[in-house]
Amino acid sequence: MDLKVVAYVLGKLSQACGAALLLPFGVALCYAETSRFAFAVAIVICALWGLYLTYWGRLVSDNLTVREGIAITGLGWIMVTFLGMVPYAAGGYLSVLDGVLETISGLSGTGATVMTDIEAMPGSILLWRALTHWFGGLGIIVIFIALLPQFGRGAVHMFNAESTGPTSDRVLPRIKEMAKALFSVYLVFTAACTAVYMLCGMDFLVALDHAFSTIATGGFSTYNDSAAHFDSPVTEGWMIFFMMISSANFGMYVAAWHRGLHVVWQDTEFRVYVLIVFVAALLMAANLVCEQGWTPGYAFRQTLFQAASLSSTTGFVSNDFDVWPSFSKCVLLLLMFIGGCAGSTAGGLKVTRVILLAKMVYTIVWQKLHPQMIPHVKSNGEEFATEVLFGVARFFFVYVMLDVLWAMLMIWDGVPTLDAIGVSVSTMGSVGPGFGMAGATCTYADLPTLSKVVTCISMLMGRLESFTILALLMPEFWRRRKGW
Repeated sequence: MDLKVVAYVLGKLSQACGAALLLPFGVALCYAETSRFAFAVAIVICALWGLYLTYWGRLVSDNLTVREGIAITGLGWIMVTFLGMVPYAAGGYLSVLDGVLETISGLSGTGATVMTDIEAMPGSILLWRALTHWFGGLGIIVIFIALLPQFGRGAVHMFNAESTGPTSDRVLPRIKEMAKALFSVYLVFTAACTAVYMLCGMDFLVALDHAFSTIATGGFSTYNDSAAHFDSPVTEGWMIFFMMISSANFGMYVAAWHRGLHVVWQDTEFRVYVLIVFVAALLMAANLVCEQGWTPGYAFRQTLFQAASLSSTTGFVSNDFDVWPSFSKCVLLLLMFIGGCAGSTAGGLKVTRVILLAKMVYTIVWQKLHPQMIPHVKSNGEEFATEVLFGVARFFFVYVMLDVLWAMLMIWDGVPTLDAIGVSVSTMGSVGPGFGMAGATCTYADLPTLSKVVTCISMLMGRLESFTILALLMPEFWRRRKGW
């Protein structure tokens, strides 16, 4: 692995981060906010650090190796997290640790916040929070490739290290074109969402902030009470719509662009996802009607919103689900765990993995009854190779074990057991709100120091699906050898 190549690309990424900070800096200048100094400091740091890395590094060839692609992606996310923290810390709004947590929460699309009074923050700070959602939602590397397509075939390795969910037909030879197409869809969705929110009565900046959060399935709001602030069935309905379409595979929309809208409904994963959301909403609505005496209409309105919000891992809150019956909270926890579709901005295990795991179990049982049968596992009209299925099983094991590990560490740190489980599932799934001390109406501010560090690691590994970060921790990864 050539560390100078890695340094060069990270330098360009640092400069890109500085360029992104210009937008909230401009807002701070326009409104004469005190945050303008903090953003100026952050921009200078990004520029100087980027210049240093590009000066020290080099790009001899644009064909990056696998190790270089993994290193750039993993270290790039860590670097941008610390650079993105600077406005919070330099402005005195958050401590360094809380700033890191807020930033990685934004980039990973988790939406967990340590801000106890969001509405007291300057508009530019809130815009930066929402921007971290937007850049991290599609993927900072994907956006980087789309806007700076200069890394040739090596971009494939960076794309793969950041992409989410298994797939059998990645368009790897045309990765730059694919990145541009994904980014175009992302822009269209964001613009449409902003326009609709403005028609619902939001000011431009408020609409833009919530559009960034919605399309990136992040969940940061400009209000302390999140989506409950609007108390509008129309606004909630549009939020549900945009959260759900953002939970589908963006590659599916690219295909629909070329082949027609029928591609969307023919997608098995998306159909199953929609079914999961509506069945979960109906079950919880029935539970709330029976247990708490809610009217059916109001119950379904609230449960559908929360089912869409938590299954998409957005994390907007329209009602305090922490006081709902245990059955409803169990359904919500399951939705957090499953998450959205592969290739979307949503987190979680991913619906396609659940489908494949269920079919694998069915196939294994069927093969016990028919030993001579040659097993085949198909989804969406495609047969998945054994290697892909083994990869799904391995990921499921690692995902569950990391959930358990984070929960145990937080319990050891003094967090109540059920609260720790909720936070662990929520942060690994990039959801945000959990239960108890990190519930729907609470923040992560009261978590102990170690637990905050654990949640930062959990959010990073959840967004990059673990293996990219685990690879960086292996001594073998950093040894100079060929063959990668």
